[in-house]
Amino acid sequence: MTRHIGFRGWYYLRTGWSTYFAFIFAGVNTLVVTYYLAIEKIPALQSIFPTFYSYVLILAIIGIPLLIITGYIHFQKSHAYGSEAEITVEQSPYFYKAAPGWSREVMFPVFLQITELLLKVSNNQKLTEDELKELVELQKKIKLLMKGGSIGNPRTIDKNESEYSGIS
Repeated sequence: MTRHIGFRGWYYLRTGWSTYFAFIFAGVNTLVVTYYLAIEKIPALQSIFPTFYSYVLILAIIGIPLLIITGYIHFQKSHAYGSEAEITVEQSPYFYKAAPGWSREVMFPVFLQITELLLKVSNNQKLTEDELKELVELQKKIKLLMKGGSIGNPRTIDKNESEYSGIS
């Protein structure tokens, strides 16, 4: 597999920024802005939060558990996450076709062979030499996968896949 260091770096940068850096900066920014623009100007709130550090401590004690509960509700108790998952499934082409790699090159051929064998057995027919060779090849691929090997080349797109997925 060819490595495109620039694009990989760009992807890691965006992930690091959006997942960690922006999250921390947004939290710090919210704390600073709310304290120095709101709490510092209102005497009643300043008596509750006499210093910025007390504000951060009290907000962390209340806010972190509250955000954890909110996240729990989002994933476990509301329909929001389920709806997100449904949309992801609807938009993924691999829920409607065999994914490249082991799924397309091993599992679906095995399923096909099993159904063909069931039909032959139910009609009292014998396997041909070609069918036996196909089964042996599938077994080799399965054994390779079981040993941790890989099947196929993830960087190539066959002509049929490009026709169905809109890739040219």
